[in-house]
Amino acid sequence: MNQPQPERIVIATRESRLALWQAEHVRDRLRALYPRCSVELLGMTTRGDQILDRPLAKVGGKGLFVKELETALLDRRADIAVHSMKDVPMVMEPEFALVAVSARENPLDALVSNRYASLEEIPPGGVVGTSSLRRESQLRARFPSLAVTSLRGNLDTRLRKLDEGQYDAIILAAAGLTRLGLAARIRGVLPAELSLPAAGQGALGIEALASRPEVAAWMAPLADAGSAACVRAERAVSRALAGSCEVPLGAFAETEGGRLRLRGFVAAPDGSRMASAELRGDLADPEALGQSLADELRARGAEEILAALGG
Repeated sequence: MNQPQPERIVIATRESRLALWQAEHVRDRLRALYPRCSVELLGMTTRGDQILDRPLAKVGGKGLFVKELETALLDRRADIAVHSMKDVPMVMEPEFALVAVSARENPLDALVSNRYASLEEIPPGGVVGTSSLRRESQLRARFPSLAVTSLRGNLDTRLRKLDEGQYDAIILAAAGLTRLGLAARIRGVLPAELSLPAAGQGALGIEALASRPEVAAWMAPLADAGSAACVRAERAVSRALAGSCEVPLGAFAETEGGRLRLRGFVAAPDGSRMASAELRGDLADPEALGQSLADELRARGAEEILAALGG
């Protein structure tokens, strides 16, 4: 190995329980790779963690969870930042690079309920909590009799609100529950046909300064090529359609026989209009497949939906 071994790596992370799990997971893998290296965490509170009384879409979207961590990279207080890929803005500033995407956890959404084993069981008027317009639009389209309401806060807060009886059920990412040892709370994993995931859901990304190729080299062993191709295709769909928290949009790629299967949708928040499409393409050019799917979605009505949303 020509690359000099790192002596110290500092990981910038949010301080929620899930974010710390993710950072500690990367820390432990780096310690195993580089036994002589000191790997430390730099915990930070982001704007996204502080603003809990309004839906994300109303206060600036996904970038709220990333900005402070990127400042730590610029200031050289940290070498890398670990993110849930679905929290990473679709367009990154040129100073930063996504240097690795690690192997993906379950990318699907999960139903969590103390009363019902499936969405079909919930009676008309039942209250379902979710933090995302993507989940809300799909729920409203497929289960118009349910009352879908906003749910903010970290994972533990959301589960507490459910347990207090504020909701009949809530929808969360299966990956976060699994990582925190809470898989027993999952009543059912929602198939992609019912709730298409967000771009990057279930995947961890490692961000560093673009001007530090040595850091990219240190992180290379953590990268998973298949997961990275899927995430790149999904993010290309979202980027091409101005995907942010303000737009109900899902994109989900899977590897099948050395190729990529990519599905996507754009919807009105109330689920009244939805454009969906699916394509297969080359694993070696995921961005091109994502762009093609975005074009197909526009041809199927996404253009009008986005125009109505101001997108």
